[in-house]
Amino acid sequence: MFYGEYEHSLDEKGRLIIPSRIRDVMKQEGITSFIITRGLDECLFLFSTQQWRAHEERLASQPLEKSNARRFTRMFFSGAAECSPDRQGRIFIPSNLREHAHIEKDVVIIGVQSRLEIWDKASWEKFSKESKESYEQIAEELW
Repeated sequence: MFYGEYEHSLDEKGRLIIPSRIRDVMKQEGITSFIITRGLDECLFLFSTQQWRAHEERLASQPLEKSNARRFTRMFFSGAAECSPDRQGRIFIPSNLREHAHIEKDVVIIGVQSRLEIWDKASWEKFSKESKESYEQIAEELW
């Protein structure tokens, strides 16, 4: 399970260091690679291979006749790429995904249970500020 918020920067080659705390979780859970894809709210999603397979199955069950199912599935899968941390714990983020999330240099990696999200730092700060205003109200609706 992933949690926490970590600030990092991309290097000049588009690589991002996975925080050591997250690498520790990966080691504990036997995760050696991720699938990275377009996320929602202008971020990127990083799934373990096992979690990715669960999403594949769920999306495969969507009816082909529904245009929104086709549209979402196309965007979700066409942006996907497998990535494994190198010896320094870095992953490469493809340019099309960096463009989707408006990532240029500074990023925030957040743990969200079974996935990681990668945000442009300014976008995360804006989203976080807006979400704080309704955090308690949303909690009441969910719990």
